[in-house]
Amino acid sequence: MKKNLFIVFTFICLITNFAFASNIEISKAYKKHQSDVQVHGVGKVIKLLRDDLKGSKHQRFILKLPSKLTILIAHNIDLAKRINNIKVGDSVEFYGEYEWNKKGGVVHWTHHDPRARHIGGWLKHNGRTYQ
Repeated sequence: MKKNLFIVFTFICLITNFAFASNIEISKAYKKHQSDVQVHGVGKVIKLLRDDLKGSKHQRFILKLPSKLTILIAHNIDLAKRINNIKVGDSVEFYGEYEWNKKGGVVHWTHHDPRARHIGGWLKHNGRTYQ
């Protein structure tokens, strides 16, 4: 039992450290005004926005990263399931493409690519993966 707890604890620490390291990479990309950067991170929801219904539909919300940087998540709900039960204060892990802007940046491509031309991304919320 102790061995299993140790393994689970170690795994959680590794994932947390990886997500934190990735959040540092997002901060670096922001400072250097870089775009088209594949990123992985985690943040807290600070604002829910209306869906963007122009062109492909996107669920949108703003995350605050541990670095205090805020980013917009634009999740394509034409290609992936929406997160229906998301609320302010929730933690969301993400993998997608970062695009710089002066407000902190946008992460999109948080879904699979049906044409297999782009790296597939995802969102994780309350133990469920959306891709």
